[in-house]
Amino acid sequence: MSQTVQHGPAASDRPLSEAYDTALLDLDGVVYAGGNAIAHAVDSLDAARSAGMRLAYVTNNALRTPDAVAAHLTELGIPTTAGEVITSAQAVARLIAEDVPAGARILVIGGEGLRAALRERGLTPVESADDDPVAVAQGYGGPELPWGRFAEAAYAIARGVPWYASNTDLTIPSGRGIAPGNGAAVEVVRIATGAEPRVAGKPLPPMHRESILRTGARRPLVVGDRLDTDIEGAVNGGVDSLLVLTGVTDGARLLAAPPQHRPTYVDADLRGLLTGQPEVEATGAGGGPKGFRCGAWTAWAGPDRLEVRAGTGDAPDGIDGLRALCAAAWEAAGEGACTLDGSAALARVGL
Repeated sequence: MSQTVQHGPAASDRPLSEAYDTALLDLDGVVYAGGNAIAHAVDSLDAARSAGMRLAYVTNNALRTPDAVAAHLTELGIPTTAGEVITSAQAVARLIAEDVPAGARILVIGGEGLRAALRERGLTPVESADDDPVAVAQGYGGPELPWGRFAEAAYAIARGVPWYASNTDLTIPSGRGIAPGNGAAVEVVRIATGAEPRVAGKPLPPMHRESILRTGARRPLVVGDRLDTDIEGAVNGGVDSLLVLTGVTDGARLLAAPPQHRPTYVDADLRGLLTGQPEVEATGAGGGPKGFRCGAWTAWAGPDRLEVRAGTGDAPDGIDGLRALCAAAWEAAGEGACTLDGSAALARVGL
């Protein structure tokens, strides 16, 4: 199915917390970082819930159980139940359960979150390739996962046992920096076996399906910080998205985003849920270069770089400048990635 190429962030006259019934929120880089709440997250989520928006937390991390995630969020000041947490472990467990008999033995390469999700689906986690598993389920097992677990997966897969992975994120944030994620572990097994797993997590459809089935959302808004998982997952699911700049995506990556990585809305942090989103207007009448205006800022694509200028008056909002630059960059790129230099323009808007 073809999709219209998006040229610039969209506008919303209403606060997003009123325009959408459910926020499907990523965790790392959106709600917390290094285990601590991100600035404005607690108050913004409380206000969004008070406005009638349902909150659900959707994570590719398969290590922790929904109970553990909910307890962590509650400790941060965001009251959460396990039913409001959706993990890639749950998505891959449903995928496996649709393919194997009830009660089937599943070789687990991962942590308690994956085991709990399999048991929820009526499946039996086992630890060895010699336990006659009918499938292999691999999810993030934390930094202490023994190397021998990858060997167990390889032994089973070599015998023709189908292989499933919760997600393939190559990295995962930690309190000390960026660490190898489940995708790196999946590569170890792939190299050893030459096999390919069926993958459930973001940005693939099984994760979005799991989120909708568990929340019953009719008009969901995906909220994330990663273009290649959160935003691409929203595009694949045909739903709107809000990118917040509190995680891994910076202005340069956003300007260079290809169509499948372009969010519907852009904001600095989760306070963006509580406001409308300004319109980005095309300009350039009278023979001047075609530009895009948002707030006090106007941006356009020059021959080799992006340009931006601010009007006179009150101090302009840098996020409006970024929105205008997105429109200029994405139109110039069309169905590709913008290669124009945007560094000076981003510095001008303070990003």
